[in-house]
Amino acid sequence: MPVETPEWLNVCFVQKALRKSEEDNSINVIDIFTKPATNKGDNYGSDMIRALVEYTQDQAGRKITKKKSIIVKIAPINDGIRKDLILSSPLFNTEMSMMSNTLIKMNQLLKFKHLLSAKCLYTQKRDIPLLMLQDLAPLGFRMADREVGLDLAHCILALQGLAKFHAASVAVYEKEPSQKQLYVSGTFNPEHPKNFRDYFKNTVQSLGKEIETWPEIDQKYTKKIVNIASRTYEIGTKVSKPREGDFCVINHGDFWVNNMLFKYNEAGKPIDHIFVDFQLAVYTSPAIDLLYFLSTSPSVETIEDNKDVLLDEYLKTLSCTMKEIGCKTQPPTIEKLKDSLKERAAYGMIASFTVLPIVLCEKENIRDIDEIIGDDGRYENLSIKGALFRKIISKRIPMYDEMGLLDL
Repeated sequence: MPVETPEWLNVCFVQKALRKSEEDNSINVIDIFTKPATNKGDNYGSDMIRALVEYTQDQAGRKITKKKSIIVKIAPINDGIRKDLILSSPLFNTEMSMMSNTLIKMNQLLKFKHLLSAKCLYTQKRDIPLLMLQDLAPLGFRMADREVGLDLAHCILALQGLAKFHAASVAVYEKEPSQKQLYVSGTFNPEHPKNFRDYFKNTVQSLGKEIETWPEIDQKYTKKIVNIASRTYEIGTKVSKPREGDFCVINHGDFWVNNMLFKYNEAGKPIDHIFVDFQLAVYTSPAIDLLYFLSTSPSVETIEDNKDVLLDEYLKTLSCTMKEIGCKTQPPTIEKLKDSLKERAAYGMIASFTVLPIVLCEKENIRDIDEIIGDDGRYENLSIKGALFRKIISKRIPMYDEMGLLDL
């Protein structure tokens, strides 16, 4: 259900946050106007509220009236499985660390030529965890259409942005090795709540049962997918761990179409890209972000015809950026990068089975986490019944079997 603005998110609260952010006690908030910042299906790990703030501020001895649009990202407000899941996990602490620490340093290293994220205005860890962020909409950024999938122009911008993100993370942890220790959780970690881990098992199990009704699928795959379901989280954990000798970066960790925004020119062509949502950031091989993105976000035509083009663009931008900002670490060769992708191919399969159905879900079938997972253990994920998902995954399942991934 749509989140209502909580009573505590009022003039006094916003004034306190803005004064701290601007380091200016002359700020006096006159009024705030709030509304939900996202639609159902756009965001799962938090409640997002957009607030237009009208305030005064002293400048050169005069009181100036200003307006500012901000995003307030709050740990889930309504009681239920979703709230319990998020509050019992490290997700919010991870994002706070990224937004208030690591990303600031990464943006500075890039000399703000390519902004990786919105500005963090305020964080609160106690009571109700939240972040107050710069609203990127007034700067012209907006979401792409997740159901259509990203075309080549969008994908190139996204992977150029990812390469700069990864390069800046290398420079940060070269200067401060402790930075990479802040991001050890990610998506696959045994310390995550059971409901979080079970989501992957239940989705894959449901997919295995669903394809029993698909005549276009060889039924030998049904048993294999049902059998692999209970090991899905274990497999994801294994392939996402950094290995000795790996080239590693701080990964975004949840790099799919809804966690990035694009800016467009007058002709409707994408000209800039920026990241949002850093709850699953993790230090490991960049193959994790690449496999996740390539398995979930490009259109079918884009990924089938341009995979090598996209990898080349990523690596070219990564290498150039690392050199430009003075990284001592050497970037991987294209051969080494492809080897890493092959070694971790199961990560892409898991993303296809569990995230792609959400990406392609028709609006009428979108469900919140509390609607998918019931208090009584009930599990109902309608997104795996989507027509476009069925068309795509029917082609991918035999490919995954040929790669040996259904027998792991």
